[in-house]
Amino acid sequence: MKLSNLTRAIYSIIFILTSLLGHASESKEAPESEKFDAKEMIMHHVKDAHAFHLFDWNGEPISLELPIILYAKGLTTFSSGEFHHDDSGKHVVEKNGNKYVKLHEKIYQLNVGETELKLNAEHHPENAFLPYDFSITRNVFMMWVSVLVLLLVFIASARRYKNKDYQKSLGIAGFVEPLILFVRDEIARPMIGEKRYKKYMPYLLTVFFFIWINNIFGLIPILNGANLSGNIAFTMVLAVFTFIITTFSGNKNYWKHIFWMPGVPVPMKIFLMPIELIGIFTKPISLMIRLFANITAGHIIILALMSLIFIFKSIAVAPVSVAFSLFITVIEIVVTAIQAYIFTILSALYFGMATEEEHH
Repeated sequence: MKLSNLTRAIYSIIFILTSLLGHASESKEAPESEKFDAKEMIMHHVKDAHAFHLFDWNGEPISLELPIILYAKGLTTFSSGEFHHDDSGKHVVEKNGNKYVKLHEKIYQLNVGETELKLNAEHHPENAFLPYDFSITRNVFMMWVSVLVLLLVFIASARRYKNKDYQKSLGIAGFVEPLILFVRDEIARPMIGEKRYKKYMPYLLTVFFFIWINNIFGLIPILNGANLSGNIAFTMVLAVFTFIITTFSGNKNYWKHIFWMPGVPVPMKIFLMPIELIGIFTKPISLMIRLFANITAGHIIILALMSLIFIFKSIAVAPVSVAFSLFITVIEIVVTAIQAYIFTILSALYFGMATEEEHH
């Protein structure tokens, strides 16, 4: 028997709220006298980690442990589970004659002869160093998952069109096709131009779907905050790709408007040249920060609202926190697509500016 839409919605809300409350009380069995630290809980949630915390069972955290891969005068690999969920730097893991500790989701290697981590007044390690860390964190893991999902979706869609089955029930191809046409007709063609847009379509489609699907994954509570778009290193790499393509696509007219703007007096050309040159770099920086800040802000707001229940220690606050959290969550679902759209259309705009022909 099929569930009604109302029943489905109720179950979905219960699932979301249970997961959000689970994040707020995330596996740290602190004494009742210890004050709840909302800032620590929120920052612990939004940053990357070496494991997926799924749920607690009999007071013990159940997690999907990911591999630790370190290099410092030799390669060392082991499971993140060997730290026993300790993030305070107290638990020491010994491998290949070296000792490792985990502090605030960073893996440190103790100096030779040291048996425990020592912190200075600023709470920084003073007897350890950071080895080269190539570990598979949850953001890296979800990036691979998103790549796999995109490959399956687009290969299945392409196979259907290759076999000329598109006049039948399209299935996943019927979902993907309108989005591809949207990127082509509403982003690429208007921003770049009818003559030049085709060679940029692979990049624009990749960026749009890659950002969108990772934003969606970041909203799934059971993934425990694996939010790739909320990692500034990820948004920086995408922005750098846009910068490189824009720079190498720039024609004579583009560079002329940067270094020696036509149609203005010479003193003004000298004044505008450094400003336009700086603008080359501020564009990708704005792309990087905009995506990172908007996605991260949504997670912080939801967690902050749920934290009010624990801060005030009153069930009376729960309905208000839950209601506003659900409202922000619904908005975040829309934001996942909006941010993918903004990044894509701005990238297309920069490509169009770089390839625009001179008007006489």
